[in-house]
Amino acid sequence: MKFAVIVFPGSNCDIDCYKAVEDTIGQKVDYVWHTATDLSSYDAILVPGGFSYGDYLRCGAIARFAPVMNEVVKAAEQGKFVLGICNGFQILTEAGLLPGALLRNENLKFRCHSTLLEVVNNGTAFTNQYSQGEIIDIPIAHGEGNYYCDDATLAQLKANNQIVFRYKAGANPNGSVEDIAGISNERGNVVGMMPHPERAIDQILGSEDGKRMFTSILNAWREQHGAAVNG
Repeated sequence: MKFAVIVFPGSNCDIDCYKAVEDTIGQKVDYVWHTATDLSSYDAILVPGGFSYGDYLRCGAIARFAPVMNEVVKAAEQGKFVLGICNGFQILTEAGLLPGALLRNENLKFRCHSTLLEVVNNGTAFTNQYSQGEIIDIPIAHGEGNYYCDDATLAQLKANNQIVFRYKAGANPNGSVEDIAGISNERGNVVGMMPHPERAIDQILGSEDGKRMFTSILNAWREQHGAAVNG
C-alpha cells in the first residue's frame, strides 16, 4: 500500500502524518507538494493539519484551489481513501468532498489539549479497528474547529451514518453542532476530523488510540485486495 501526504505552504503536521504511517503500519509513504498533478500511484491520501497558505481568507479556502486538489477529488471519486485532519478537514469541506463548514471556536480561543471522542461509526475504512461507541483519547489543536451544517445536511449525515466521531458528552471544545468531531462522505472513503490521530500513536505521546486509524486503513485496503492482515 502507498500513501501520499499532501504538503501545502504552511502545513505543519505533514511530518507527523508521514511518521505515523511509517511507525504504525510500515507502508510506503511520500510527501507530495501542492503543485502535483498526478496521484494515480497512491492508494491513500492524507491531507494534514497546519495553516495552509497562512489561512488567509478563511481556513482551507486557498488550498482548495491548489493543483493537487483536482487529483485528490479524482482519487476520492475512484474510491481511494482520503483522510483530512484539522486543516485538512477544512480543506476537504472547501473542496466539496465533505459537507458543512468549520467556523471559529465558540469561545474564540485556540484549543490545544487531549480530547475524548466517541466512535460513532466503526464501519468506515478509517475506524474498522475500533469498537462501536468506544471512547478514545485524541488531541486537538485548532482555533476554527466548530463544525457547522444546516438542518437538512445534519439530517442527511444522520440518515447515512456519516457522523464518524463525536466529542464525548460534555467535552465539546469548540461548539460543533451535535458534538461532531469527524464525518465521512456518503461512500465512506473520505473522512475529515478535527482531532489529530497522528499525534496519538504511542503512549509516550499520552495516548496510542490514534494508531488504529492507520491500521484500519491498511486493513480496509487489504480486504479490498483480498490480502490477509498480518498480526
